[in-house]
Amino acid sequence: MSQMGFSDLIHNFDVLGWIVFVTLVVMSIGSIYFIVANFLRNSMIRARMEKVIGTFWDTPSAQDAVRFLEDQPRSEPFSKIALDAAQAAAHHQRNEGSRLVEALNRSEFIDRALRQAVARESLRLEGGMTLLATVGSSAPFVGLLGTVWGIYHALIKIAASGNASMEAVAGPVGEALIMTAFGLFVAIPAVLGYNFYVRQNRVIYARFDEFAHDLHDFFATGSRVEAGVAPAAARK
Repeated sequence: MSQMGFSDLIHNFDVLGWIVFVTLVVMSIGSIYFIVANFLRNSMIRARMEKVIGTFWDTPSAQDAVRFLEDQPRSEPFSKIALDAAQAAAHHQRNEGSRLVEALNRSEFIDRALRQAVARESLRLEGGMTLLATVGSSAPFVGLLGTVWGIYHALIKIAASGNASMEAVAGPVGEALIMTAFGLFVAIPAVLGYNFYVRQNRVIYARFDEFAHDLHDFFATGSRVEAGVAPAAARK
């Protein structure tokens, strides 16, 4: 009983025990990495999105607004959505009279570009979410597999020694149960992180849609329907 613990459990690992242990360690490292990475990314997006959106609408010159968007970091999604809309509008205007314009009017062409941009940026926001969900749902079962295998080997050793007293059983079985606790330790942060970022991403998705609708109105008609008055950039 004095030797019962995690270190003694590792010392007695067989091949399957090491596979289970290494799998849980990799799951833990991966989930912690994506929890931290998503926190930094979402914090940056939420901190900058109102500034990016507000500066775009408040800039009187369309060229200055586009230049401001181009200066934003590559990981900033709202500027990339607006740039795609601006490029689609400019491309459609340059090709007036061509088969492209005959096939798609200006509104449809911009709408297509915006849908692709929003889908692309939304997909980037989901980076790591699949891993967090997988770790949260499977880590307890991986730990349970280690526990079952450990108890199996503990019972074989007890049967071979012929000593079935409580002292002989409690130590090996207690060590095996540590793997279940380890699996829960890996899974709980992943589940909490997944639920937290699902909520945060839902808020950002809503802002994507709102901004994309305003951009569509602006580049397709020259004004924001919600504002009721065309921004100064539309007159440039």
